[in-house]
Amino acid sequence: MAGGGRKRLGVVGGLLAGAVFATGIGLYATDSPPFRDSYCWGAWQENSGPSFLGEEALGKSGSVRSGTESKPPSAERPQATCTVAVSSTVEDSDSDEPLTFDERVVVDYGPVPEAAKERRAWLAHYLHGSAAPLPDGLDGLVAGDRAMLVLPKACDVDGRPSVVTLRSEGWGDGHLGKLAMPFTIATYSGVTRMLLEVANMGMEKAGCAPDEPLRTTSPLVTVAEAQESAGDPLCRIPGVRFAFGDGARYEQQVGAVTPRLQTCSVVWKSRGEPDEPAAQYVMAGEPRTVALFAGLPEGAGQGLSRAVCDGRPTVFYGHVRGGLAADKAAAERSFKNFVASVGNRIGCGTGGRA
Repeated sequence: MAGGGRKRLGVVGGLLAGAVFATGIGLYATDSPPFRDSYCWGAWQENSGPSFLGEEALGKSGSVRSGTESKPPSAERPQATCTVAVSSTVEDSDSDEPLTFDERVVVDYGPVPEAAKERRAWLAHYLHGSAAPLPDGLDGLVAGDRAMLVLPKACDVDGRPSVVTLRSEGWGDGHLGKLAMPFTIATYSGVTRMLLEVANMGMEKAGCAPDEPLRTTSPLVTVAEAQESAGDPLCRIPGVRFAFGDGARYEQQVGAVTPRLQTCSVVWKSRGEPDEPAAQYVMAGEPRTVALFAGLPEGAGQGLSRAVCDGRPTVFYGHVRGGLAADKAAAERSFKNFVASVGNRIGCGTGGRA
């Protein structure tokens, strides 16, 4: 009797083990947890929504997806980064060496850069004219190839706001050399989902997460227009004018134009190279977005003015670099006219045209 019981238990145990093994195979085959690869401290998983994380991104021959990450953010170490990359190779009919392609999404978590030069470069990339404001009271912007979210004040570090950013980087390399190949991560809504997932995970790890995870329920309104040749006036802002010169390859992108945010980006285009920022104009009237400019030098000559508009602290920011910065008088005059024009638009007395 006892031996029969042990035999039956052994059979049942074997069946259970087989069921578990079979279930495991089924989970793996359908990419169900816990066998899916995860990235960025568990914020993202394979086949979890946006195409960059799914099979679609592996369509090229020899495609492989990989991930790298630093230690997750913490109260003692608030800066962290992670990367998800898709690499592929294809035969080159003009060379014995194959063509290689690399597309990656890079995430950074932590306070905005402290030094003015690095902060301005950061602002140029993430407050770009191609990006649309996030809805539902979230302070940030999203585009198909980049996104930025300002985290709640509880996550501030040494008086600087903490942010989560993601951006795409793409390159092709072959017998013609290495060329920049920008790519779109996902739709605006898909990028928003990725941004919020990694932001919520980062805040949880850093110990500054709000009681409820950040999320959106309202539709995202895409406000950016198509990139176009730089005009006169620049960014369609009265009084913002520069002498471009013959053969100039400047292009502008007019972004958000709302009572609390206005953006425009100007770049110099070069074939096979990333766009080089040339000018940027921003008006911001949301407190957490305004905080991104704290600590930068102020004044018309520095391209940063502050005002109180309808009871709201508001910043006016203009940064010019490269060839456009050579004419300092034009840069300062254009900034003053930007402040006056946008100030009048939002009903904020900021002075007259220069």
